[in-house]
Amino acid sequence: MTPLRSSRARLRGATTVLAVLAALGTSALAAAASPAATKDVSFRGYHVRVPGSWTVVDLAANPDTCVRFDRHAVYVGHPSDAGQATCPPGIVGRTEALVIEPLDAKSRQKMDSSTRRAPKGSATAAADGAKRESPGRIREAVPAAGVLVTASVGAHEATVQGILDSARLDEGAKATTATPGTAESGQEATAAAATVAAQPGTYTGLGFDPCAAPSSSQMSAWSASPFRAVGVYISGISAACDQPNLTASWVQTQTSAGWHIIPIHVGLQAPCNNFSHKVSYTLSTAAGQGRSEAQESMAAAAALGLPEGSVLYNDMEAYDQNNTACSDAVMTFLSAWTEELHAGGYLSGVYSSAASGMVDLAGEYTAGTYTSPDHIWFARWNGAADTDATPYVPDAYWADHQRIHQLSGDTDETWGGVTINIDRDYLDVDTGPFAGSCSANLDFSQYTSVSAGSSGGLVSAAQCLLLRQGRYNGAVDGAFGSGTTTAVQSFQGSVSLPVTGTVDSHTWTALLSAGTKPTLQSGSAGTDVKRLQRALIAARGQSLTIDGDFGPATTSAVKAYQTAQGLTSDGIVGNATWSALQAGK
Repeated sequence: MTPLRSSRARLRGATTVLAVLAALGTSALAAAASPAATKDVSFRGYHVRVPGSWTVVDLAANPDTCVRFDRHAVYVGHPSDAGQATCPPGIVGRTEALVIEPLDAKSRQKMDSSTRRAPKGSATAAADGAKRESPGRIREAVPAAGVLVTASVGAHEATVQGILDSARLDEGAKATTATPGTAESGQEATAAAATVAAQPGTYTGLGFDPCAAPSSSQMSAWSASPFRAVGVYISGISAACDQPNLTASWVQTQTSAGWHIIPIHVGLQAPCNNFSHKVSYTLSTAAGQGRSEAQESMAAAAALGLPEGSVLYNDMEAYDQNNTACSDAVMTFLSAWTEELHAGGYLSGVYSSAASGMVDLAGEYTAGTYTSPDHIWFARWNGAADTDATPYVPDAYWADHQRIHQLSGDTDETWGGVTINIDRDYLDVDTGPFAGSCSANLDFSQYTSVSAGSSGGLVSAAQCLLLRQGRYNGAVDGAFGSGTTTAVQSFQGSVSLPVTGTVDSHTWTALLSAGTKPTLQSGSAGTDVKRLQRALIAARGQSLTIDGDFGPATTSAVKAYQTAQGLTSDGIVGNATWSALQAGK
C-alpha cells in the first residue's frame, strides 16, 4: 500500500529561548551586552550584536546557502538564486534571524513604504511599529553604510528590536547614493497588475512549489520541464524562506511566459500544533485572526499585481483532526479567512493534509455552519498525477476545476540545467465565477423585493450574494432571469424559507447575514459589522448607516431586532441573534 503523506515533511521553526537577551532588555542590549552572550557581526562598516550561539554565514563565500528564517543565523551578502533553489519547500515557521546585504539595485527592489530608513550618518532607524512589511519581518535601510537589513521576527520581537538598536557604524562605513529607477515604482506595479489575469487561472497539468520563488532565468530554464504552474509564498508570519526575486515585475514576467501562479499564505497554524504562531482556541478570536490574515494576504497579492478573482491559498499544516476543539478553531479561522477574501474580491483556497484539514472541510461542506473555500489543495504523497482525494473528500465536492493535489515532495529536480528542490503538484483549476468573484455594491438604504423581470443594482447585489453562497453561477448583470430565480429558490430551501423565487425581506435578511457568527457589540468594527448593518436594514426596514462601526445607532437597531424576536435585548450580537438573522427572521 502506498503510504499517505498527511502533509509536507515540515521542519519546525527553532524554539530556542534567548534568555540572556530577554533578561537584558532592548535598551540594555543596545548599551552593553556580555561578550560571552553576544558577538559582533560587521559588514561594510555596519556592526550589530547578536547572540553568541547564532551562526554567521558569508553568502559570498558560501553562495549555495539557503537563506531561511526557521534558524537563528545572520546571513551577510546577497542571497543567490542557486542557494535559494536548495531550500526545502516544506519548511514552515520562523524565528529570529538577520540578512545584511548591500543596498544596491538588486536589494532596493525589496524596499517599499514599510521599509524603515536610518537617518543620515546613523546605523539605526526609528522603531516604527506601523512600518512592517509583514507581521514576521522588519526591513531597515542604512544608507550611511550602504546596507539593507532584513530581520525575521519570531516569538521574541523585543529581542529583534534590541539587535537592530545595537547597530553602530565604524570608519569603514561608506554611504550609498540612491540610484534612480532601481526600485520598482508604484506605477510599474500598477502596470503589472493591469496585465496579469486572475491566478492560477484555467489549467490542468503539473505544477511545483519551491520554498523561494526562482529567478526569471531559472524559470526560463524550467520551460523545458513538464510543469506550467508554480506555487509562491506571498505572505504569512510562518513563511520560512527569503524571497529575493518576488516582485510585481517577476509575476508579470512569469505569467507572460505562460506560467500559472499559485499564491500561498502561510500564517497562523492549528492551536494543537507546536508552531510558535497559532490560531486561538477562542472562536471569536480565531475568526478575527482569519480576517486579519486574509487582509494581509490580499495586500501582498495586490502589491504583486495579482488581481481580484485570484485564488489565495491558506497553508494550514497537518493537525490532530480528532481534537474537536482544535478542529473547531481551524474551521472558524478558515471560514473567516474565506469570507474576508470574498469581501475583498478574491477567491479562497486552503492547502492542508488530506487526512486532517481536508477531512474537516469535507465534513462541513454541506452543513452550512462554516463558509467553505472555493478551492482546495490537498497533500497526499502517493505519486498519482490526479485530483482524487477519496476517501477523504468525496468526488462531488469541489468538483468543478477547484482542486490541486500535492503528490510528492522534498525532491531535487533538474530541468534546463537548473536544479531546484520542489514539491510536485497536479492541478485542475479554473478561476471562474465561484464564490466571491463578484464585487457588486451591497450597500442600500432599503432592500426592496426583486423577482423575475426585475433589473438594476439590487438584482446585481442578490446575484452576487447568491454566487457567494454557491447557489448561482451566472453573470452578475442585474437582470433577474430564470437562472437567478432557480438560485433564489435553492437558497430559500437551504434556510427553510418559503420557496417563492422572490427576494423578499426575509430572503434579503438571510442572504445579507450569511456567514460566520462572531460576537459583536458596541465598539466592534469591520466587515462583519457591515454585514450585520445590512441585515438589520433588510429585517427592520429602518434607516441605518452602513459604515462598519458598531456605534449607538447600531446598538439601538440590534436591541429593537432582539426585542422583536423575543431575544435578550442587550445589544450584543451573539449566536442567537445571528441565527435568527440567518434564518430570515
